[in-house]
Amino acid sequence: MVALTTGLDWQTIAKEFEAVVGKNGVIRKREELLVYECDGLTSYRERPEIVVLPRTTEDVAAVVKICDRHQVPFIARGSGTGLSGGALPIKNCVLIVTALMKRIISVDLDNHRVVVQPGVINNWVTQAVSGAGFYYAPDPSSQIICSIGGNVAENSGGVHCLKYGVTTNHVLGLKLVLPDGSIADVGGEIPEMPGYDLTGVFVGSEGTLGIATEITLKILKTPESIRVLLADFTSVEAAGATVSDIISSGIIPGGMEMMDNFSINAVEDVVCTNCYPRDAEAILLIEVDGLEVEAEANSKRIEAICHQNGARNVTIATEPDERLRLWKGRKAAFAAMGRISPDYYVQDGVIPRTKLEEVLHEISVLGEKFGYHVANVFHAGDGNLHPLILYDNAVPGALEKVEELGGAILKLCVKVGGSISGEHGIGADKRCYMPEMFSPADLETMQYVRHAFNPKGIANPTKIFPTPRTCGEGAKAGVAKEFAGVELF
Repeated sequence: MVALTTGLDWQTIAKEFEAVVGKNGVIRKREELLVYECDGLTSYRERPEIVVLPRTTEDVAAVVKICDRHQVPFIARGSGTGLSGGALPIKNCVLIVTALMKRIISVDLDNHRVVVQPGVINNWVTQAVSGAGFYYAPDPSSQIICSIGGNVAENSGGVHCLKYGVTTNHVLGLKLVLPDGSIADVGGEIPEMPGYDLTGVFVGSEGTLGIATEITLKILKTPESIRVLLADFTSVEAAGATVSDIISSGIIPGGMEMMDNFSINAVEDVVCTNCYPRDAEAILLIEVDGLEVEAEANSKRIEAICHQNGARNVTIATEPDERLRLWKGRKAAFAAMGRISPDYYVQDGVIPRTKLEEVLHEISVLGEKFGYHVANVFHAGDGNLHPLILYDNAVPGALEKVEELGGAILKLCVKVGGSISGEHGIGADKRCYMPEMFSPADLETMQYVRHAFNPKGIANPTKIFPTPRTCGEGAKAGVAKEFAGVELF
């Protein structure tokens, strides 16, 4: 790994980029760069020096070779919806934006696969194959705007990851541009390939190992029957116990989501579904799918379990428009918070399902201790929490205090046997908490992998791993600082 260079001739570098992607593919105007100064984690901002908009694998390779030759750090960005600062620029960097790489290259229904460029929007994949009775399972809440390339980088999940897995379970192969500009193919067109699982290594690597320019995805047949149950409870604890009991019964729902009272009312104020009871302390949204007889039997068993745990009402939707109505509020939960609070800070931790009651109580206690309201809306089935901390960034010191609260929640997740991330990635936001989960030897081993792909350290530097410059003992660090003269991992 080498220190990043200062005193670069950006005018010359820009002209080299223009020779590859044309003048319209290079952005340097200060006001236009504002669009790219952060991703979905808006608390931190830094303008890139240059934004480049490639359209093909060859464009990406040529651009990366220029970065390699000049020792310029580069960061890949898709739609910019990430919530961990994975696409956050650093000073004196090039941002390679894949938004124009939006072709669905091929559709192979016979073999249940599609090949797409990284700028293809998540929901476009299902739209392309739904007419033939197929769909793409990973469905982040931002699926109508997030890109497949970003999903691969962060190993995104979604409502249906409980039964069908996260992005890595649906990626068969990748065409990669490595940090020196060379092009490599990993994985293939079949589920299991001999040799090292380099596809598995790359998915979730957050742009630190290179850029995926073609992605082969697995698609699934649409189930014969789908049912969505909405159960409301007078306590969060009862809803949490229901989650554990459903899984313990041997049923694996397609998805199982929980929302607390604050989230319920925020959603109803904005989306107006008129199906979430405002006086409920918690609701569960549970989807079952499969053959008609299987879905019917499982929905009846789940309904009985809900009532055994004190559910007041259980609504079952079978028609597509009814199911969509029940899910609409959950999908809009994050956006709804923006209506009632000037700012919110969302975390992403994982806990064992059996610890739901305990952890939700502790989060409430932490919120009271720090003086902030924490709304809970999350993937209950696999214990993937998304606590939303509501605050006002205009209040001096508020962000720092909220970050401290978010860190306390992540440490709590690790303490009970969980993880600091389920699907949002580590990025710039949570790198200081990696030592909470991993020993020095663990982290060093991960760096061996990163160094093998990215020996000069120019691909998305400063992300994932803590460094002395970016992290303090047990504290959250600021980002977007001057990194010149510092080795970046």
